[in-house]
Amino acid sequence: MIDVKETLRKAEEEMEMACTFLSEQLLHVRAGRANTALVDGIRVESYGSMVPLNQIANISTPDPRTIAIRPWDKKAIREIEKAIVNSTLGITPDNNGEIVRLCIPVPTEERRRELAKQCNGIGEKAKVSVRKARAEYKETFKKAVKDGLAEDEQKDAEEKLQKLHDKYVKKIEDILAEKNQEIMTV
Repeated sequence: MIDVKETLRKAEEEMEMACTFLSEQLLHVRAGRANTALVDGIRVESYGSMVPLNQIANISTPDPRTIAIRPWDKKAIREIEKAIVNSTLGITPDNNGEIVRLCIPVPTEERRRELAKQCNGIGEKAKVSVRKARAEYKETFKKAVKDGLAEDEQKDAEEKLQKLHDKYVKKIEDILAEKNQEIMTV
């Protein structure tokens, strides 16, 4: 026989992971503001191996439209520039011999709408993940009735599962609304 509380805890864990994934993915969406997370995925060749950019340089945002990358080894500037140009970031780096600067352009109205649509697509994947977890655990509860779980307990568990589902879908919508607000603000 299954432990209802433990099963609900596992379901909540899966739903929380969907929200965490969404938040992480939205960090990489360029909303017209400088954010060090934009360069997190960039890997740079350093002494014969590919390493994350943040392991060979200090990354900061001196103002809302600029990302400053100060390599610890000045010889790495060329490799950092090359990695940024080859990335999907779509920004041309500017360097003064000591610091590589990325100037984040202000997105046009059309581009902001595209970004909002992209974010909503990522959000929909997170919602699907939450719905999938709900369906999976609902099925688990139905099977548990055959193994001796009382039907009243099953109905209660399904109600709690539905409340978890609603809570996390609302959380996803709140995260998306916040990101859309950030994107649409000029």
